[in-house]
Amino acid sequence: MKTLIKAAQLIDGTGAAPVQDPVLVVSGGKVEAVLSGPVPAELSGTETHDYPGATILPGLIDTHVHLNLPGDGTILEDAVRETEGVLVATSALATVKALKAGITTLRDLGAKGRTAIDVRRALQLGHGEGARVVACGQAITITGGHVWYLGGEADGVDGVRKKVREMIKLGADFIKVMASGGGTVGTQSWNPAFSQEELNAMVDEAHRFDRKATAHCLCARSIEMAIEAGFDQLEHAGFISDRTGRQVYEPAVAEKLAKSGIPVTGTLAVGGAVLRELRGRPSLTETEAAFLVRWEKSAAQNLYQFRQLREAGVSFVAGTDAGWRFTRFDDLPLEMELMQEGGMTAMETIVSATGYAAKVIDIETQTGSLTPGLAADVLVVGADPLSHLAALRDVRLVMQGGKVLTA
Repeated sequence: MKTLIKAAQLIDGTGAAPVQDPVLVVSGGKVEAVLSGPVPAELSGTETHDYPGATILPGLIDTHVHLNLPGDGTILEDAVRETEGVLVATSALATVKALKAGITTLRDLGAKGRTAIDVRRALQLGHGEGARVVACGQAITITGGHVWYLGGEADGVDGVRKKVREMIKLGADFIKVMASGGGTVGTQSWNPAFSQEELNAMVDEAHRFDRKATAHCLCARSIEMAIEAGFDQLEHAGFISDRTGRQVYEPAVAEKLAKSGIPVTGTLAVGGAVLRELRGRPSLTETEAAFLVRWEKSAAQNLYQFRQLREAGVSFVAGTDAGWRFTRFDDLPLEMELMQEGGMTAMETIVSATGYAAKVIDIETQTGSLTPGLAADVLVVGADPLSHLAALRDVRLVMQGGKVLTA
């Protein structure tokens, strides 16, 4: 059975110029064709969804989320005290929230045990409707390292090789490594975590089993070490220089990163969501006011570094870190708006959340663009996101695998 979707324009996710007066033809859960102009006579009478003045896009892809976390300010240490059953339920509900916002694919960057992988499987079996899940299982970290309580601790070359194999046995789509400390109490975000030999071993093991590997890097030295190890992607790419959280941008490291061609997920939405939450409160405690001041400075530094990395030639994909602090599972438009503020065009941000994102996370043969033969993951928004990215919040229709979910 065929379905047609009509609108004022179509952005296919490849970076090509928009198609005017498009007719998107969907059949068998996949994109069959993108036409322009009146509906051909042979398709007359076909089920049609018509949205005058609207824009058709591929379903969006958020390349960095944490499904276990609620995104309501709950700190990680508290969230993971819940049972795995609660974390599975939390994760499943997160995929629903994302899908309603037109985000048809989520890549989970670390969950407790096998919780995210179990949610992925339940959705594959058709037990509910939610965004497609790409999952790493547990993020691999040093003993006591960032998010150690998710179960991913490993040390030494042999130990980390074994842990990569364990994640693959669990069903990991890719491997995530905490190459520096992070927000976990007692970890050092300003220092590398693993040795160079350990990083090299994890990338080698991931690639032996045809998995990509991505590294969480919050300091310059961890970025350099991840480049040396041959990681396929970096998360955050921060320049924290000491225990105060001060960041010092290093042009030489940026140049190495650009030369490597390794793409980065900037996760600017974390700071944006914190500022939205605290600035929106009628009053703040002294502690909250101090927290706001800290995040105003941090968000400004992150945006400055994003802009500098872009100018150096580093490429970015869109990812929010949804679940972390106040970052919601419908916050991808916020991330994209901040990426545009950091120097990207509206079209570049859209591609970074569709076609390019799919390529980077290795699902471009399944979804990411409105290309014939790919899954009919479709978002229709009420206006032109190339003029104002805020239009992405005006959701008129979501289709996943050819099934209309919102109309």
